[in-house]
Amino acid sequence: MTRKASIGSRIKEYREERGMSASDLATKAGVSKSYLSELESAKEGVKKPSAELLYSIGKALGVAMSDLLGRPIITAPRSKPPASLLKFAEDNPKVPKGDIEMLTQIQFRGDPPKTAERWEFIYQAIRNSASMDS
Repeated sequence: MTRKASIGSRIKEYREERGMSASDLATKAGVSKSYLSELESAKEGVKKPSAELLYSIGKALGVAMSDLLGRPIITAPRSKPPASLLKFAEDNPKVPKGDIEMLTQIQFRGDPPKTAERWEFIYQAIRNSASMDS
């Protein structure tokens, strides 16, 4: 996504990456579906979302507000993904880039997983455990 993309188009892209409907996101974020639709379509005159609302939408999507704003906040140098994770990402092109970045932080006993298959197992375990949060 280009940096010039609107907040609404970023919200829509993240929502679609996660397979969420606009209704699901609106409910989860506590915003009306009509406002979300106007925001995603970048309708002229639509009121810009507040920081509180962006936080709610980001939380519902599992992304940071900075992702929605298109301005990454760098708090620490990003580590280069290991070759095995890059192979997993290549084999699974539908896995969102943000999820791959999250996986770069995973280590077991000081080392990242060594195979794409192990990354697949870890990723699926994380996805499958999401229902435990509700």
